Amino acid sequence: MFIDIDCAQEKKYGQNTYGDKFLSKRYPEKGELIAVLSDGLGSGIKANILASMTATMLLKFVEAGRSIKRTCEVVMNALPVCEVRKISYSTFSVAVCTEEGDVKIVEEGNPQFVYISDGKVIEPEFTVIDSETFKNRHMHVYKLKLKLGDRLVFCSDGVTQAGLGNPELKLGLRRSGLIKCLLERLQEKPDISSSELSKYIVRIACNTEVDRHAKDDISCCVIHYREPRKALIFTGPPYHMEKDRQYALEFKNAEGKKAICGGTTANLISRELNIPVKCDITGSVGKLPAVSKMEGVDLVTEGILTLTRTVEYLENGFKDKEKNAAYELMEFLLNSDCIEFMVGAKLNQAHYDPNLPIEIEIRKNIIKKMAKILEDKYIKKVIVRYI
Repeated sequence: MFIDIDCAQEKKYGQNTYGDKFLSKRYPEKGELIAVLSDGLGSGIKANILASMTATMLLKFVEAGRSIKRTCEVVMNALPVCEVRKISYSTFSVAVCTEEGDVKIVEEGNPQFVYISDGKVIEPEFTVIDSETFKNRHMHVYKLKLKLGDRLVFCSDGVTQAGLGNPELKLGLRRSGLIKCLLERLQEKPDISSSELSKYIVRIACNTEVDRHAKDDISCCVIHYREPRKALIFTGPPYHMEKDRQYALEFKNAEGKKAICGGTTANLISRELNIPVKCDITGSVGKLPAVSKMEGVDLVTEGILTLTRTVEYLENGFKDKEKNAAYELMEFLLNSDCIEFMVGAKLNQAHYDPNLPIEIEIRKNIIKKMAKILEDKYIKKVIVRYI
């Protein structure tokens, strides 16, 4: 199973930074994912620092192999209490998930997460651990076994308290209102992605306010166990020309969506599989060559220029006026979960400076950077294979 995870956030109106902090990291070699959502006291810079410190400590301790239960207990006992408001400087939720469906969750102070399976909300059992330092602080510990299609939804109290004081919602949206919105949306769109669902909940919370301005920092994290969406990108000719047909057949028989980046690579596939490449004669879009068409291939683009621009979009967002080949490649990548790059190791003389060592050859650097962004920022599972 693939763990689809994303978090959407909205700053408190009038603030220039988030008072909640979300961190997550995927460990492909262990088939594991760690996610942390922390809510700092108040809003703005102070809340951001408190939430960031809490989330970072939790992620690093669990990442280092410490028990999630013991890690959270230490943090819970160490977090100070505001002298004025007599409440914790930061609350948190931590989830450690495996691809087999084993999930450990610890929550302290945040609204209780929502566990949805087969269209129904399940209220799982938990154990309570009291703080040794602060009498009013308690930690809830859960151990779950999720199956294909199950979802977990975490949020900060900016969601459950949205609309607080309104004539129609005197106590705010509350957890019951969140559950109602989730079930209605899932009934309308059962295959909705974690990204889309988390953004939907944040939008609902904002719209619940009278003036539609967030009165607190709003965060919603969704974890969804589903079948992985696989993608294969072939770029650059293989080092050994005699293996061209072998790699062409491997590309043809691969599961999932397929893309080719590079004219030389497209001609290789065309030659070995006897499939014509249909070029767009209308010309380029912006400064990039237009996409081409090939039967059995979802996307065919130019190589280095398009890959470079795609990295820029992944890092900084799409800001150009026209949707070009790099935009299409970015969408191709973001709509995939498990992405494999087949990178030809043969040097392309058009982009190679003989004064530079092979290790910093342009195509390899671009793919390496793209893979890191996809893993760190978009939590994708990425494999890079040089051929």
